[in-house]
Amino acid sequence: MTRVAIVTGGAGGFGTAIAERLRAERMEVVAADLPELDVTDPDSVDRLVSGVVERHGRVDALVNNAGIAGPTAPVDAYPLDEWRRVLDVDLTGTFLCMRRCIPGMRERGYGRIVNIASIAGKEGNPDMSAYSAAKAGVIALTKSAGKELARTGILVNCIVPAVFDTGLTDAASDEERERFAARVPMGRMGRPAELAELVSWLTSDRCSFSTGAAFDLSGGRAVY
Repeated sequence: MTRVAIVTGGAGGFGTAIAERLRAERMEVVAADLPELDVTDPDSVDRLVSGVVERHGRVDALVNNAGIAGPTAPVDAYPLDEWRRVLDVDLTGTFLCMRRCIPGMRERGYGRIVNIASIAGKEGNPDMSAYSAAKAGVIALTKSAGKELARTGILVNCIVPAVFDTGLTDAASDEERERFAARVPMGRMGRPAELAELVSWLTSDRCSFSTGAAFDLSGGRAVY
């Protein structure tokens, strides 16, 4: 049976790599991004999932990859509207997509949910309080849902990447990129294909006894 997966934030570096890797596993992948999917809007999430179910009959796997970093500013100068926007996309968006997909998964007794967090959610990045708080929330949400759904056939896990050669680092200078790599014990940034490989396992039947877990993908820069 061909499994059906939704990947949010499907147009970015991580999203593209994830979609390609899951298709290589012969999964039917719907990679969604703006403007077709606004993860902060419950109606938009419902339209997407309903359309996938209408076309394919079900959703077997959900990869919550959509996210934004927001501005860099100290806590006491962080704009409130930007704080809310980052939390809405990175944390509430993950919640809304999970909430919409879980009932169908529970009814069929099968599901795989993978949330993309960040090492910022463990370490806390200076001048990125909203992003750090949102990603910490994604880790906690994953742990809570994983325990809650442990006997339903739905496995919920998250990946905690450190600095990767995509997204935020695309516009960085050579000096900045060297600084990023120097913080990683392996001495380099991660590659999107490496994250996609872990997603491939977590969304597959091969993953059968891991739930509520946060998998560090950091080249050795794990904190706890």
